[in-house]
Amino acid sequence: MDFIYEYKSPVGRLLLSSDGEALTGLWIEGQKYYAATLSTDAEKKETPVHLKAASWLTAYFNGQAPEIDFPLKPKGSSFRQAVWEVLRSIPYGATTTYGAIAAQLSQITGKGTSARAVGGAVGHNPISIIIPCHRVVGTSGKLTGYAGGLDVKQTLLELEKQE
Repeated sequence: MDFIYEYKSPVGRLLLSSDGEALTGLWIEGQKYYAATLSTDAEKKETPVHLKAASWLTAYFNGQAPEIDFPLKPKGSSFRQAVWEVLRSIPYGATTTYGAIAAQLSQITGKGTSARAVGGAVGHNPISIIIPCHRVVGTSGKLTGYAGGLDVKQTLLELEKQE
């Protein structure tokens, strides 16, 4: 069972989901793959993890780099999980490229990984903002693809540079 909670943010309404213990989703209203991993029987109910995530989001949108002090449990394949784990290691205010993530995963797994495959996993990140897929840019540093829209990606990156 998934529980959902809405949060109004500077980048639009966010939908948060949890299993009651861990955050399982965070989507920006209208984004590509919106609520893609949400169960069909989701119930609107505020949980302690929603409140912790909302507190984190408030601090984040106030220009702080808060620590994640609640469990995250995104739903996805083992490859996607590995990509999302790498995303979590990108420091606040920094960016990396799809190719760099692919190279990092290749080192970890010993298997070749393409930037395109990484891009697919990044695009399907079900916990936007907190798992910082907005920090991934093209090889030239140009902003490329973001499920929440390039304007939102730009806003989030600018917010992080204000620290």
